[in-house]
Amino acid sequence: MTTDNPGAHLSAEVVDGTFDLARTGRVAELTEMIGAGVPIDTRNARSDTMLIVAAYAQQAEAVAMLIALGADLNIENRMGQTAISCAVFRNDETVLQLLLNAGADPELGFHSALAIADQFQLTQMTALLLKHAAR
Repeated sequence: MTTDNPGAHLSAEVVDGTFDLARTGRVAELTEMIGAGVPIDTRNARSDTMLIVAAYAQQAEAVAMLIALGADLNIENRMGQTAISCAVFRNDETVLQLLLNAGADPELGFHSALAIADQFQLTQMTALLLKHAAR
């Protein structure tokens, strides 16, 4: 698990505000904050990245924008969760496809994306992951 935080120098207010933009899918404002110097792989107090938060919040447009801007697809938070494991847990096919197509590793994390799909009997998520693995 990566523990580096390129946004460690930012105030809690800036981090919280930026993560709220990712959580609520306010892409234009989030893009502005990143453009103004908030590092794309900044971590919040839980060690999530904006990509993890956007994936968990099922904000496909924000996920796509973060991917396009170069967010690290495979960062794990301190609980061993990744953006892709969050997409699977939330049963979000759109976000899962975005992450898989961008090259996110479904085998990373405390519980892999496939393990999460199996544990919660998310058959469509399992099918998508197995189809991707067969490529």
